[in-house]
Amino acid sequence: MRPTHGDPTAVLVVEDDATLLEELTELVDASEDFCVVGAFATGTEALAFDGAFAVAIVDLGLPDMSGTDVIRALAPRSGVEILVHTVFDHGPAVFEAIVAGASGYLLKGSSGGELLAALRSLREGGSPMSPRIAREVVTKFQRLGSVAEQYVLTHREGEILRHLDEGFSYKETAARLHISPHTVHTHIKRIYEKLHAHGRAEALTKAKARGLI
Repeated sequence: MRPTHGDPTAVLVVEDDATLLEELTELVDASEDFCVVGAFATGTEALAFDGAFAVAIVDLGLPDMSGTDVIRALAPRSGVEILVHTVFDHGPAVFEAIVAGASGYLLKGSSGGELLAALRSLREGGSPMSPRIAREVVTKFQRLGSVAEQYVLTHREGEILRHLDEGFSYKETAARLHISPHTVHTHIKRIYEKLHAHGRAEALTKAKARGLI
């Protein structure tokens, strides 16, 4: 659901702290472009709500179920954007919520202006995040990149693995690729090191699992 002709954007709030739930509701309702259509303290109540809304603000620490499970259930709804609003700032919580379907991640303690700005960013297709969370995400991807680089095979290494997968011996592979058997052995050694494999079968299994051949 998107706002049309100046209509305020409908917001669902899921927060188990009664005081904070009330504060969030008042903050959103006081804005000119948003209105709360449902405010719930549990995931069960939120998922039972059958009204229309365009944005959901979801806490991760709910009393009856994981906020991530709530996000996972809400995410498939057409046109719904989800903003996590939580105290959890460590890796697993962050990435589980994002993978589940959250498009924004704001830490509790952010100002009312920051929260409303995050809602507007979401509505416009952005992915607002607290600076600490953005750094966490960047660091995670940098680490993933470093790990991925360890498994990148050269074109020649890929050729050799494909020949071995087809059943050719080292000597036959060397002949077909017009290189020496010694060169094949050198490449094989590097392939095993990259894939942390201890033999042909394990190397082929790991290479296929990672889509390298």
